[in-house]
Amino acid sequence: MTSAATTVDQYINEAPEDRREALQKLRNVILENLPEGFQEAMGYGMAGYVVPHSIYPKGYHCDPKQALPFMGFASQKNSINFYHMGIYAKPELYDWFVTEYPKYSKQKLDIGKSCLRIKKPENIPFELIGELVKKITVADWITTYESEFKK
Repeated sequence: MTSAATTVDQYINEAPEDRREALQKLRNVILENLPEGFQEAMGYGMAGYVVPHSIYPKGYHCDPKQALPFMGFASQKNSINFYHMGIYAKPELYDWFVTEYPKYSKQKLDIGKSCLRIKKPENIPFELIGELVKKITVADWITTYESEFKK
């Protein structure tokens, strides 16, 4: 479900009450582990983390007016979703995440190309997400983006 919120605080405050605490904790884990240079922003109706134009002036190839997206989270109808383009673009990172997941959660892994879906807020693997967030720097992401998506 997309939101018209203009700030991440507003987005979290507008989420269903039973998800707000988990969304704030997810945000905190991301911010605590986020490599320097990424910037928190709202985009596509959800909270996101981007490479700002001040670092990557070309922006996103689908819409150069948008900063280069990297990661985000959303409160959807049936789940809280965590999006990470690195696990989509880097198969070795995807494999690492899938291998590590059972160490952090007893719930069945529900993952798409870049999207982890968590049906119950109490099942969010915060520690694992924190480890994932640290794994790609802004420079790494720009290099990966240009080699994988801008062919």
